[in-house]
This record gives sequence, C-alpha cells and structure tokens, in this order.
Amino acid sequence: METRRKLLIRNKRIATGLMIGAALLFVIARLQKGHGVWEWVAAFAEAAMVGALADWFAVVALFRHPLGLPIPHTAIIKHKQGAIAGNLANFIRDKFLASDTLIAKLRAYNPAEQLAAYLMAPQHGADLSRGVTRLLADSLDFIDDERVQQWLRAALGSRIERFDLSGTAGAMLQALRNDNRHQAVLDELLHRFAAWLATGQAQSRLANSIDEMVTKEYPLLSVFIPNREQFTRGAGEKVAARINDFIQAVNADPGHELRRNFDAVVTDLVARLQSDPELRSTVEGIKQEVLHNQAVTEYARSIGNDLKSWLQHELQQPDSKLQQKITAAVAGLGTTLSDNQGLKDSLNDYLAKLVLHYGDTLRNAVAGHIAGTVQTWDSADYSNEIELSIGSDLQFIRMNGTLVGGVIGLLLHALALLLA
Repeated sequence: METRRKLLIRNKRIATGLMIGAALLFVIARLQKGHGVWEWVAAFAEAAMVGALADWFAVVALFRHPLGLPIPHTAIIKHKQGAIAGNLANFIRDKFLASDTLIAKLRAYNPAEQLAAYLMAPQHGADLSRGVTRLLADSLDFIDDERVQQWLRAALGSRIERFDLSGTAGAMLQALRNDNRHQAVLDELLHRFAAWLATGQAQSRLANSIDEMVTKEYPLLSVFIPNREQFTRGAGEKVAARINDFIQAVNADPGHELRRNFDAVVTDLVARLQSDPELRSTVEGIKQEVLHNQAVTEYARSIGNDLKSWLQHELQQPDSKLQQKITAAVAGLGTTLSDNQGLKDSLNDYLAKLVLHYGDTLRNAVAGHIAGTVQTWDSADYSNEIELSIGSDLQFIRMNGTLVGGVIGLLLHALALLLA
C-alpha cells in the first residue's frame, strides 16, 4: 500500500506541475501581447490549461468534491457506493460465476483425472492417511470427555426410546416381500441347511439323536437291534437324505406348499407387527428390557471401551497397520479411478450436475456477500482504497489532457489563421 501511495503522490505532482506550468506559460505569453511566436505559445498554453483543468476536475470528481465544494454529481465513488457494490456483485455473478462458464472450466480442468493423479501419488496417500488417523485420534479424545459421554448416552437413549421397532421390522419384512425377495431368503436358508446336512458332523448328530430316542422310547426294541451303532449311523444318513430330497423339491417348485406357508407366515407377521397391539406391546417390552438392562449396557460399554483403546493404541504406532490400510485404500482408489474412464466421466458429470443444481443459489449467495461486504466498508476508506488502486493511472489522463489540449490549441490557432 505504501508503494501505491508514493506512486500516486508522484503522478499527482507531475500532473499538477504540468497544469501550473501551462497556466504560467499562458500568463507569460499574454504579457508579450501575442507578438510573433508568443501568439502560438499563448494558443498552446491556453488550450493546455483548459484541458488540464477539465481533466483535473473529472478525476477529482470521481473521489471527492473539487475544492471541497458540494457540486452535484461529484464524489461519485463515495456517494454511489451501494450501486457500485451491487453492480460489481452482479458482474462477478453473471460473468465469472455463470453456470456455463463454471462447467466449461470444470470440464477443462478434468477434476476426476486430477483427483486420480493426486490419490496415486505416494506422498499424498501418506498425508491423507496421517490426516485421517489424527482426526480419528482427536475424535476419540473428544468422545472421552464425560460431558460428551453424557450427551451421547442421553441422545442415543432418547432416539431408541422413540424408535418404532415393530413398525420398522414390519416395513423391512414388507420390503423383503416385494418381488418375492423373502423367497430368496428361504432359498438361502434351505441351501445352507442342506449343506450342513451333507456334513459328517450333522449325520453323526442325527445318528446319536436316533440312538437316544430308540433307547429312551423303545428300550426293549433296542436290545434286539444288532449292531446298533451301524444301524443308527445308516438311519442318520437316510434321514439326512430324505430331508435333502424335500429341500430339493422345494427349490424346484416355486409353488410348493412350504413356500405358500412361508409366504402366509411372513404376510401375517408383517400385518401383526404394524397393527396388532398385543404383538407391538410385546416387541416394545423387549426393546425396553434390552435398553434398560444393566448387564447389556455394561457389555455394550465394555465393547466400546475396548474398541476405543485398540484404536488409540493402533493410531499411536508409527507403523500403524490402520494407516497402512488407509494409504493402500487411497492409492487403490486413485488407481481404480485412473484406469476406469467411465468412472471418471461419471464423477465429472456428477460434479457438473452439482454446479447446475446449486449454481444459482451459490452465485446469488456470493453476489449478496460481495455487495453486503462492500456496502459495510467505510465510505472514505473505500474511496481512498480505489484511488490508491487506480488513481496513479488516472493522473496520466490529466497529463495527457494537458499536452493534447495544447496541441489542439495550436491546430485551432492554425485553422483560424487559414480561415482569416
């Protein structure tokens, strides 16, 4: 600012010196009665003096009242601060922040490609990893504060108290029923059950169960069964095979009776969860029991504390595996983004949609901020700041006005002599 002020003062002195010089030259020429060359000097000096005065008035009138006189339409910048602020804001909004302009710049910059290159750089991945781990560590320290703990417990408890467990469970089951997705769940359960039945462990358990049943229910019969171990093992295998045949039949028949019964059970359960007061009350009671059970609360708290302690210890290690995994994940994301042109195009298109969607709101907000900020500036400081920015260049208008005015004076004097 000091450099600009010195430059402004210097140029002002030069422009004022030329104006005073033109006035002195005019006086001297007039004293010579206009004889000989002084006639031309007088014409030059008169026009130069008029041009210098006119340009001095024009430049000064931009920033203040000339000679302190409240002449109308002077001190323009000071008095038009509000209008200038609004026009400046609108200019920036419409020319610099127009959606088409921003999208063109966005496309040219190719943010997806730039992001991929940034993420793939090893140093950037390490920096991001350290930043994330620091954030996690600071967050854990923040959560350790007892006041935060009390607020979290109160907020979580309040949310759970208001949570409609029955209605939510019913809505989830209803979502599963859409497009028969609950049948896909049944298929998966049957598949897993069939896979378990095929194991030796399952068949051994069935054999043991059959042996226990025969011994308990038919003690006399068990005495006459030869080679009971082999018999029960074979029986277990046969039971498993029969159950597996049944499962295969269910899988092969979309209209199987088991499927219809399962669908009816799910449909009835959805309706009861959403409208049966008795079932809803039972579910709510279970929720309250779990919520206020001291053992459950302590167990959840111990799990949280263990997880927090592990994270804190892990984050403090210089060769933290968590940091290594985050660094690898960042690099992997960058590589994936770099190698997948469709993903890059999708990201760029999404950013362009964001600009279109929020562009008008942001542009108007920026324009409002600029206009409001400029209007709050002190009018004198605002005017002085603008004068420091452009005032030194405006002094060249005064200098040029003095010299050009003098030249025009010579031309007019010559024209007058020709026409005389």
